[in-house]
Order: sequence, then C-alpha cells, then structure tokens
Amino acid sequence: MTNKSNHIPGRANEFTDLVRETLGQSPDIIYREIILGCKPALIIYIEGLGDPHEMLEAIHQDMPLYLEKQEQAAEELLKLLKERTITLGKIGEVKTLTELEAKILSGNTIVYIDGLDKALYVGTEALKQRGVEEATSQSVVRGPREGFTESLRENTALVRRRIQSRKLQLEERIIGDNTNTQVAIMYMQGLCDNEVLNKLRDRLDQIRLDSVLESNYIEEMIQDQTYSPFPTVYNSERPDVIASELLEGRIAIFVEGTPFVLVVPALFAQFFQSSEDYYQRGDFSSLVRLLRYLCFGIALLTPSFYIAITTFHQEMLPTNLLISLIGQREGVPFPAFVEALIMEITFEILREAGIRLPKSIGQSVSIVGTLVIGQAAVEAGLVSAAMVIVVSITAISNFALPSFNVGISTRVLRFALMGIGASFGLYGMIIALIILGLHLCSLESMGVPYMTSFAPFRWKSQKDVMLRLSQRTKKKYLNLLASYNKNGPEI
Repeated sequence: MTNKSNHIPGRANEFTDLVRETLGQSPDIIYREIILGCKPALIIYIEGLGDPHEMLEAIHQDMPLYLEKQEQAAEELLKLLKERTITLGKIGEVKTLTELEAKILSGNTIVYIDGLDKALYVGTEALKQRGVEEATSQSVVRGPREGFTESLRENTALVRRRIQSRKLQLEERIIGDNTNTQVAIMYMQGLCDNEVLNKLRDRLDQIRLDSVLESNYIEEMIQDQTYSPFPTVYNSERPDVIASELLEGRIAIFVEGTPFVLVVPALFAQFFQSSEDYYQRGDFSSLVRLLRYLCFGIALLTPSFYIAITTFHQEMLPTNLLISLIGQREGVPFPAFVEALIMEITFEILREAGIRLPKSIGQSVSIVGTLVIGQAAVEAGLVSAAMVIVVSITAISNFALPSFNVGISTRVLRFALMGIGASFGLYGMIIALIILGLHLCSLESMGVPYMTSFAPFRWKSQKDVMLRLSQRTKKKYLNLLASYNKNGPEI
C-alpha cells in the first residue's frame, strides 16, 4: 500500500477507502461490514485464499455473550476478539499498512474496528494443495513413498516428523518484490557449520528479484559458480533424503510453491548416492553405487572415444573388430563425428518429445520412435549399426544416474568431448579430461571443496563415498563436512 505515513487510519470510512484504493475492486476481494457491539467493523479477505466462515460464526455466536453493556470501547472489543472469541491457531495485530497488505495477500483475514489505529489478522488460509504423493523424480524400490508438495509448511512438517529433535531449527524470510515468496532454511543446530550457515544467510539477504516462482530462482542466486556444467546445489523432492542431509550437517532451503527442496553445500559424490542405498544391504548398495560411477564414465566418454579411435587410432582395435567396423561404415556418407552428432541430436529430440507428450502415449512414442528411426537410419546407410549401439548404451547409462542435474551436465559435456575427440584424437581427450578434473577440484559449494573426500583423499571418509559400508561401522551419521569446520572433528 502506498501511504506517506504508512499508519492505519482511526476512522472506518478512511480505512475502507484506502484499502479499496490500494487493492482495487477485484471481485475476489471481499469487504464485509458488520457491527460489533455498537462499533462499525470491517472484515477483508480474498476469496479462495482465505476462508473466514468459521471465524464469523464464532463472532456471531459468542460475542453477544460477552457484551454486557450496550456500548463497548473499541480497545475492549479488540481484546475480546483476541482472547475469548477467535480461537483459531494464528492471530495477531498489524499496525502498518504494509503489514496489512502482506497479510491480506497471503490469505489471512483482516478484522478492523472503527476508532483503532490497528487491526487484527487471523490465519484463515484455505488454499487447496496437492496431497502428499509418491516422488516421481527419485523413485525407489524399497523405502518411503512420500514426496514433497507445493506447500512450504507441509514440507517442513514432513521433515520434522522424521527428525523429532529440538536441534532442528527453521528460519524464514520473504523474497521477491512482486510475488513475496516465502523461503525457509532448515538446519541441525550443532551439526551445521556456522560459517556455511552465515554465508547462506548473507546470500539470501542479498537476493533482489521481482519474482520467485520455483526453487531454481534461489539456486541460481546462491551458487558459487555461475558458469560451470556441474551443479553446486543439490535438490530433492523426498523428505527422507532431506532428513538424512540435515543429519549430515547440511542446510535445506524450502521455497513456497515447489516440491523441490535445495540442499547446500553439495559435493560431487552426493549426486551419485540414492536414498535406496541405505535401505538395502551395504554390499549390494556398494556394488550399485560403483555401477553408477561406471555409468557416468560411459555416458560421458563412450561416443568421443569411439570417434577418436575410429578416426585417428585404428591400430588400437583388434583386426577382426576393425574389419567389421569398416564393413559397417562402407557406404555411410558422413564421418564418425557427424554420424554421432546426428544420432545424439535425434535421441535428444525424442527424449524431449517423450517428456512433453501426454503420459499415456509419451513413453510409447519415445521407445517406438527410437527403434524405428535407428533401424531405418541403418538400413538407409546414414549411420552404422555400431554407432547406434554406442549411442544407445550411452543413453541408457545416462538414465542410470540418480541425479537429473548430473545427467544434464553429462549430456552437455558429451557434445564438447565429441568435438575434441574428432579434432585431436585421444591426446586431445586426455588433455580435456585433465582440464575437467582441475575444474572439478576448483569448484566450491558454500565454501566447501566440491571434491571433498576425493581431493585431497581421506581414507577414513570413504565409508560412504564410493562404497556404502555396513551401519555397524558407523556409530552415528558420517559428517563429510566436519573436517572443514574449524571447530569440528578431523575425519
């Protein structure tokens, strides 16, 4: 609201005109005039966001019982409403027009009594939310099925149900000049690094955005490296994952309106871990986790190594395999790089089409399209059968990665490495991998080295990195960040 004094006027007619002038005459903004005792009063709420019917019924039934006199002072009426009549969970006073506007737009109901320079707000939010459903982006065979929703308060409650400790702390702030989006950070007091926590607070307080509609708006503003293919902020829509991250000393960031919760600091090894690793036997989980690292290497390097070997280093192949590849490539009009580029781009198109199409036909179209196009391309002589195999195993390996963000990074880097392999062969590939390793070692997430436990290598930290050892070897949750806390124990 725009008012020079920013104070609530003490007359009902002035207050009504001011609110109508600011909020407008939208049909969903309800202005209801009532009489409390002998004082005019005004109730304001937004239909759909607030549901004050229970509150109005309580006022209608209970207020006459407390009004012994015909006339009551406005201050006494306000006190009766607060202490005896309105028994809803959240109630308070607003003394400025800015606060009043924020409360109305967030779904609260405003009760104003003539003669007062303040008003009551009552928590009557009634916006219908999607119920708790199974997480779709991080599915598991064994483990909880609950996933976050678009309600911030419901999401924090899902985590609190798993961590019933007084150490679990929650802080909230409003970000977005136009959207006034509620953002909350959650952490375990005593486990969380105070230096990391203060750095996150500073970065959140420095955000200046017109709107925040999803957690990615926050992620882009708090990440350490803007121009890096690797994500330095982790996200999940599973309450059990966020609970385990909090118990390891990390900080969770909840944003109203999205089921994806951010986690900082994020480590490279974290993106290869799945919640299901802790719901299966340690030996089996270790084998699966090693398989994920192998899949990452296959998805990243297979096309570029194939291009480099078939273009520059044919002598590295066995004679029978080389003869077979030459026979397959006979009649193919494109070099290996262009051949791989055509197949990769075609597969990316099919992947995006499968996501955008309706669920009932999206999966069928993507599978049938891949099979039909691949077979037709081989029969038409546009690509070789070996290239179809290479691209297929690359795509399948990419899907085996538990984090969607790392999958995107792998896809981006794969095209760059394909060009390097086609231009400089294996020598260029080796140099590119060295540069990539140096880049990974230079990254940080909230000041914590991205490659923690790998570089520098710590043997005692390997209980839950490449392998997942038995729970008997850990008396409590392993905190990989503790060695970087000045007051924490050395790992």
